[in-house]
Amino acid sequence: MNSPSNANTINLAKDPLVIASSNTHKIEELRALLPDGIQLIGQDALGVVGPEETGCTFIENALLKARHAAAATGLPAIADDSGLVVTALNGAPGVKSARYASEDASDHDNCLKLLHALNNQSDRRASFHASLVFLTHADDPDPIIAQGRWPGEILSSPRGSEGFGYDPLFFIPHLGRSAAELSQQEKGLLSHRGQALTILIAALMERYPQ
Repeated sequence: MNSPSNANTINLAKDPLVIASSNTHKIEELRALLPDGIQLIGQDALGVVGPEETGCTFIENALLKARHAAAATGLPAIADDSGLVVTALNGAPGVKSARYASEDASDHDNCLKLLHALNNQSDRRASFHASLVFLTHADDPDPIIAQGRWPGEILSSPRGSEGFGYDPLFFIPHLGRSAAELSQQEKGLLSHRGQALTILIAALMERYPQ
């Protein structure tokens, strides 16, 4: 596949976009939240293996992933980097949220480590953060960047069976429920990723009107 010769040639209703992620849960969330008609292809379907995430921030890692996927496929790319920031842990697990317990950690492993780290801690404040990046091509000097932040608290034990990652431990005080007790639609309206995607879509529609 070839990169578009001019960014203005992109037609969001016709041109496919590669999602620079191998996380099926994230891909499903993005597909559910993006407008109908946008063609999304997960990078795994195109044989792309993600790069090493060496950034210190969510934005840096999102840019790394988007540029890598765009370079490998020749397609415009959307990348997400997100994670949990816990006040009492100086921001950990942060950019290492998916591999907090180990490089091949499961969600359960990561949740257990988080509970252990917060044992006897009275300050349970935390927030989910998401950075989304859209690139027209790998060398795009003017990416669209959107961020979202979802504040909450860390429970002492899991609640709920929906969602993924740290959702069973992430409590939203004004709702009285954990993120894992929300429907996909409710989570999409409130979450860090939903907030960032709303901003991203508005920017895409403004820059590439159909």
